[in-house]
Amino acid sequence: LDYYLDIGLSFFKLGEEAMVDLQKFTLQGSENSNLRNSHNKIRKLGYIFEILPQEQTIKIIDTLKEISDAWLKDKNTREKRFSIGNFDKKYISYFPTAVIRRQGKIEAFANIWTTGPKKELSIDLMRHLPDCVNGIMDFLFTELLLWGQNQGYEWFNLGMAPLSGMADNELAPMWHKFGTFIFKQGEYFYNFKGLRQYKQKFHPVWEPKYLACPNGLALP
Repeated sequence: LDYYLDIGLSFFKLGEEAMVDLQKFTLQGSENSNLRNSHNKIRKLGYIFEILPQEQTIKIIDTLKEISDAWLKDKNTREKRFSIGNFDKKYISYFPTAVIRRQGKIEAFANIWTTGPKKELSIDLMRHLPDCVNGIMDFLFTELLLWGQNQGYEWFNLGMAPLSGMADNELAPMWHKFGTFIFKQGEYFYNFKGLRQYKQKFHPVWEPKYLACPNGLALP
């Protein structure tokens, strides 16, 4: 950060990013009992996790599109296209895909981002059929974490919790006070607190993320 300070930029905290240390991740222990029980329950129902390489993703792209369309319709929403990926056949076909099957039928999926040196692993777009068993996304994340661990990846990036971790005291900068207010009161627009609570169940390391920009009217 000192390099940016030297050239006169100011910092605005955007939130915190959840990073799971795959070398330490485990389903054992009392603090992981809920995650472990949910995971075991879904496995007993016959759900199977699978990683499909890029060439196989292309072959099932129409099936993935049907799942995505059903998910959007059920949520009564449309693609965000900025804070997270949107379903585009060409884009999805670039990546390997994590899928959840039951009796051979794909019911949930996520496209996977990897790094060559296996430093980090993440996903962008995740969708599931509306009639999936409750907890299917927990199952998908858990299986991905275990898979990444087995493949030798160091970290799993769960993504941002926007506006979280802001200073909340009398000496806090105005930007932090504004961000804290939105984080606490902005549930109508975005599930800020719920998103952080969801990611916390995987016991991540929270890393602050900043925007560096010139002072004045440059921020907007």
